[in-house]
Amino acid sequence: MTRTTARLTGLTAALLTGALVLAGCADDPDAAGHGSMMSGSSSPAGASAEQAQFDDADVAFAREMIPHHRQAIAMAELAEGRATDPRVLDLTARIQAAQDPEIQTLTGWLDQWGADHMDGMGHDGMGHGAGMMSERDMHALMSAGGTEFDRRFLEQMIVHHTGAVQMAETQIADGRDADAIALAEAIRDSQSAEIAEMQQLLANLGS
Repeated sequence: MTRTTARLTGLTAALLTGALVLAGCADDPDAAGHGSMMSGSSSPAGASAEQAQFDDADVAFAREMIPHHRQAIAMAELAEGRATDPRVLDLTARIQAAQDPEIQTLTGWLDQWGADHMDGMGHDGMGHGAGMMSERDMHALMSAGGTEFDRRFLEQMIVHHTGAVQMAETQIADGRDADAIALAEAIRDSQSAEIAEMQQLLANLGS
């Protein structure tokens, strides 16, 4: 065998060995999987784990609580020049101070989640559910003054707060966003305390 022939024979053997190795890798599922992992591809499970941490209940809570809070503030604003009991005036000031920042928070969440604020609903799109006052109720409150206003306000706000507590409890049970659940818990606790306060004020009105 000449030197040239020997060199060609060795090269051919090396090429055959390399082909067999590559064929073996292609037939080995573990090797193929290892190659894809090394290439940096991600699995569907990994992608789903990064999905946004909120659900439809969170969006519904924010959308519905915003007009609910706005009506409570509108009711509280009527106390100026109409209410006579200083305890009622103090309560209305606290309601406005607490609920206006919550509206800003809820609005910010809807923006963050890419959700429409009202989902096609008007200001009173909730109807009269969840303790929302009717237009007739609001006009009656606007027309009242003195002790009559104090009594009407307390009666109506108790109903209004009761609706908010129910909405908050639904969010706590069904929501997913941790911050939205925490706010719902705060609303439930604070407004439950104010309901008890208003019931006491109503019982002692005029005294």
